[in-house]
Amino acid sequence: MRVLKTFCGLLFLVLFVGIFGDNVTAQNLKEFEKKVTEFTLDNGLHFIIIERREAPVASFYTHVNVGGVDEPVGNTGIAHIFEHMAFKGTKYIGTNNWEEEKKVIDQMDEAYKAWLHEKFSSNPDEEALAQKRAKFEELQEQAKTFVVNNEFSEIIQNNGGTGLNASTGADLTNYFYSLPSNKAELWFNLEADRFKNPTYREFYVEKEVVREERRMRTESSPIGRLVEEFIAVAYTAHPYGRPVVGWNSDITATTIEDARAFYDKYYVPSNITFAIAGDVDPKRMKKLAEEYFSDFRGKGKIAPPVTTVEPKQRGERRFTIEGNSQPIMLIGYHGVSDSHEDFEALNLLGNIISSGRTSVLYKKLVEEEKLALQVGAFNGFPGTRFGSLFLTLAVPNQGVELDSLEQRIYDEIEVVKGGSITQKELDRARTNIRAGIIRGLANNTGLALNFASTYMTKGDWRDVFKQLDRYNEVTLDDLQRVAQQYLIKQTRTVGATVKADS
Repeated sequence: MRVLKTFCGLLFLVLFVGIFGDNVTAQNLKEFEKKVTEFTLDNGLHFIIIERREAPVASFYTHVNVGGVDEPVGNTGIAHIFEHMAFKGTKYIGTNNWEEEKKVIDQMDEAYKAWLHEKFSSNPDEEALAQKRAKFEELQEQAKTFVVNNEFSEIIQNNGGTGLNASTGADLTNYFYSLPSNKAELWFNLEADRFKNPTYREFYVEKEVVREERRMRTESSPIGRLVEEFIAVAYTAHPYGRPVVGWNSDITATTIEDARAFYDKYYVPSNITFAIAGDVDPKRMKKLAEEYFSDFRGKGKIAPPVTTVEPKQRGERRFTIEGNSQPIMLIGYHGVSDSHEDFEALNLLGNIISSGRTSVLYKKLVEEEKLALQVGAFNGFPGTRFGSLFLTLAVPNQGVELDSLEQRIYDEIEVVKGGSITQKELDRARTNIRAGIIRGLANNTGLALNFASTYMTKGDWRDVFKQLDRYNEVTLDDLQRVAQQYLIKQTRTVGATVKADS
């Protein structure tokens, strides 16, 4: 289980190229449609089946349209915590006595809430706090006696399963693994049971696992600390400004009752898409879907939307973090969501400015002037469902001041605004995108992931074709226009780690 890497850069959802090669035409779409079957159950759950008969295996992918951006105030990190719960088994797997275990879990949560109430009161009684904590820990130890560790994952592994994992990001949560195709019914059985009947087994144990992830990836990481501070400064209202892993105090404050409320709101049929890619029979998959998922609760419910809109930034924002690490700088500009007409142009612009050794910033600042050890630009950070950031990361060379490196970055951006990008550079960026597409289609998991994600975000998996068309339609004038429109001081946030004064 892991938090989605926010520096994954551009997620180009046109993975069909790996099957049909580079000559993508309307005919290819018609051919591909023969291999894709999709259906929606009466309760709203949507399935996409992609036939690939090359080997007797299949990949299974569950896309839930909920992430850090959807979390309620005071419960940051809850999407990730719930993701961990999905690997703890069911009423029949991972327990030696579910009826008794459930009683203890409920009692444990009540004890924890009593401890929380005392801990966050205006004048906590230390003796009462210790007693309430001791009661909770006693029940937690009792709950552990019912747990059969790792039984869920062992069932999958013992049946030839591979790649069992999940991710939580700002925009989504996903779950995936592969099985021999003759074990498809096992996936339906396990997936239906764990999402229809979450048990919240070892909830407070897994909260500490999440807290440790926070320590490792944020608190003990200079870049992690900088990124967390950066998004909090760049976003004043929108929930993109909160860390997906959660604030430490929110991790403490989140209870099983909170997780149940989160599940009830967001794990509803209309908010979930399943994709299966591999050596499977679509008719049988539909029959199994109806058998195992037709009674999934929440029919007709709609997950609540994010209604907060980030107000227009009124001027540049700057901050520094003092520490003993190597200086690092982040420069971000407010951009657009992936549904905006300028999204593809900004993606291409980021690729051209700083993606690889042929990029503008790398050639100038790393190779020629030796000002930077590393420089990279990313569009679509920390998510793309809503207005995102166009972000540049820069690490100065030894003896180079951050101010000097920052100014040189602005100088090169101004040159780009003046129309310096060539057709050759634009064509190269498109080639880079296509290479990424091909790599993404190298396996069934990539197919299932991207078709489900595209359906969930755009309403039709066929948008992978439309997106490629949109990339092909971007012109040099478009690149100059978006550079001039979005890479401006007014919408800029600049953050850096600096050496603490001795």
